[in-house]
Amino acid sequence: MTQRVRVAIAGLGFGAEFIPIYQAHPDAELVAVCQRTETTLAEVADRFGVTGRYTDFHAMLRDPGIDAVHINTPIPNHAEHTVAALRAGKHVACTVPMATTLDECREIVAAVRETGRKYMMMETVVYSREFLHVQDLVANGTIGRVQFLRGAHYQEMAGWPGYWEGLPPMHYATHAVSPVLSLAGALAESVVCVGSGRIAPRLAGKYGSPFAVESALITLRGSDVGAEIARSLFETAHEYVENFTVFGARATFEWEQTQGAGHVLHTGEIPKSIEIPDFAHRLPPEIAPFTTRGVYDDENEHLSFVQGGGHGGSHPHLAHEFLRSIVEDRASAIDEVTAANWTSVGICAHASAMDGAARVQIPDYAESP
Repeated sequence: MTQRVRVAIAGLGFGAEFIPIYQAHPDAELVAVCQRTETTLAEVADRFGVTGRYTDFHAMLRDPGIDAVHINTPIPNHAEHTVAALRAGKHVACTVPMATTLDECREIVAAVRETGRKYMMMETVVYSREFLHVQDLVANGTIGRVQFLRGAHYQEMAGWPGYWEGLPPMHYATHAVSPVLSLAGALAESVVCVGSGRIAPRLAGKYGSPFAVESALITLRGSDVGAEIARSLFETAHEYVENFTVFGARATFEWEQTQGAGHVLHTGEIPKSIEIPDFAHRLPPEIAPFTTRGVYDDENEHLSFVQGGGHGGSHPHLAHEFLRSIVEDRASAIDEVTAANWTSVGICAHASAMDGAARVQIPDYAESP
């Protein structure tokens, strides 16, 4: 592909963060935005000078001038919108999670194969500067043989849009799952999960999930390494954190215990604080500045930034990888099979918790349906 990829963004809350990135990227042209609320649509589109404007997602898909759609709509709509966009001939990037059921994951995988379009789940943690640094430590032998991995995501979702209320913790687990599976270099095979504590009946009644915390042990395909995941969403007091720890034969990386305390590298029995570098140098210079700044700031805040701290500089890396997969005609780094596996860990983990910690096998999405 020699011409620029013509991109549309659907969902302009968190999604607005990506507008200037696509506008600056040398491989992209941001041609349209979509938002159900007309006032928000006009405000954001005016601010960034976007001429293509839609309040109806499916109407946007009928626009032949759009090559790719970046979906940032509510979680319950991810699968529906992804499949519709793929079948409309658009490449798709979608924020996490991929879907909320195993059948939806299967439907997306099938739609990618049927249409030949590219798909990427835009998981922020595996493009954060912390992850990229630890990935280098594993690759260059500093960590040594990986022996065990642990991931966690603690977040209080009170005050977020209503569809979040009572969501099973593991149904939004990819921020904890993705770094451990990526660093292990394997997909998940099975999961056993324990549900713990209780949330208020008003919340529990929304999805039929009573648990305040869900904690899972994961076996990996073709690997003797195990992983542990913990997740909470409501009524569990803890500082917001998305973290991971990698236990290695030579060194162990441990995420800071409280924000600002500093990440630690254990070598033998000697822990030392380490500085995490930025990775803007891996990006085209036009979008490199977006690892350290974005749309949202102290005067214009979004909850994903108030709590998430800008997702570790990951946004331009995600957009770049999605665009390059299209330009180079290859699978993205988080393609449909990988995304389905990472998402299914959480879906199957919650099913395990609801079934008294029974072991649940993760579907093999690489097999033909």
